[in-house]
Amino acid sequence: MEVSQLSLGIVIALVLVALAFDFMNGFHDAANSIATVVSTGVLKPHQAVLMAAFFNFVAVFVFHLSVATTVGKGIVDQGIVDHYVVFGALIGAIAWNVLTWYYGIPSSSSHALIGGIVGASVAKAGTWALIPAGILKVVAFIFISPLIGFVLGSMLLLAISWIFVRSTPSRVDRLFRRLQVFSSSLYSLGHGGNDAQKTIGIIWMLLVAAGYVGMEESAPPWWVVIVCYVAIGAGTMFGG
Repeated sequence: MEVSQLSLGIVIALVLVALAFDFMNGFHDAANSIATVVSTGVLKPHQAVLMAAFFNFVAVFVFHLSVATTVGKGIVDQGIVDHYVVFGALIGAIAWNVLTWYYGIPSSSSHALIGGIVGASVAKAGTWALIPAGILKVVAFIFISPLIGFVLGSMLLLAISWIFVRSTPSRVDRLFRRLQVFSSSLYSLGHGGNDAQKTIGIIWMLLVAAGYVGMEESAPPWWVVIVCYVAIGAGTMFGG
């Protein structure tokens, strides 16, 4: 009985650490969501972070849990995952987020967590524990995502320049101020839908390793999904 209680206590503690990372994720990345609407004066900072936090949470109803599945089952061999691996991954990611936030260094909370998982797993079991296909997918999009953003951003800039070439600055300003709220909302929706799932995945990984969830389960428990979206929204609302 004592072992069971200790195991449950460790799991609860690690879930809380994971939610702390999730909160820090929102706190760390809030500026990305609201920088434009705040710097242009469209919204006040407190209005902007409330809007961003709302759309962080709403993403739970929009996005499928594909990212959570990749993190929970597609990065490292489930057989080597234990509370030490999960704790090492989370503390490493949190430390990196705090450090980069403090010095104002742009960085990815998602890749900090993936790096933490990989590092902790290699430290425990060696490189054989890694799943190459899952890691390759993550690494590939470190390069593919900025390229896609650059191409689509350039095309959008050219299209907008042609569409509004004969418009007056005042008309463009009024329209774009409204569109900035729309684009910031979409960014926050994507941020919540993508980044909250990283924490969902690692809690799912922990529950499987602890035996509270079967390895054959195709989706994490519903309560994990809800608390992770709440945590990232709360972090954003505090506005790092």
